[in-house]
Amino acid sequence: MNTSQTTEDEKSWFAMRAIFHREMAAMRLLEAEGVEHFIPMRRQTQTIRGRQVSRLVPAIRNLIFVHARPETVRRIKARAAYLQYIPDAATGRMIVVPDDQMRRFIAVAGSCDDRLLWLRPEEVNWSRGMRVRVTGGPFCGQEGVLVKVKGARDRRVVVAVEGVVAIAMATIRPDLIEPIEGSAGHPARRPGSK
Repeated sequence: MNTSQTTEDEKSWFAMRAIFHREMAAMRLLEAEGVEHFIPMRRQTQTIRGRQVSRLVPAIRNLIFVHARPETVRRIKARAAYLQYIPDAATGRMIVVPDDQMRRFIAVAGSCDDRLLWLRPEEVNWSRGMRVRVTGGPFCGQEGVLVKVKGARDRRVVVAVEGVVAIAMATIRPDLIEPIEGSAGHPARRPGSK
């Protein structure tokens, strides 16, 4: 996570809240302005007039990521008071997500797989995990941390936007996971070993 200010000339990913469940209104505003954004979505099935209907809904209420220059975000915020920066708990500064971290997060969260587990970052014991790369299946090429997460029987690969949200991928066979050598703080042991 990067909480430092960005330069005015470069686009950055800003973690934001669209309060009062107005993330879809924020999405429409950003689309009208031609601003790149991402709202993590999940598939929800509900019964309407006796029929099962599946639709996409926000996975985390109020959460939206905006990719723009700081000046553009300030201009849009001036028009939409419900759009607010998410502050870092430790520093109080706005959270700016590095491009590579956001790219990995979008690759997983954008799949809308109903087996994904959505977590708060503090729910994951990062120190007990190992940095890994997925070598096969729908998440092939993605990197994350292999950890035991609450609500799952086996360990899962977790990708996070630090300080905002974490997402645990569907169960992945151990033969489709390889450790990333030299990962700081995470020993390079084979997935599946204790």
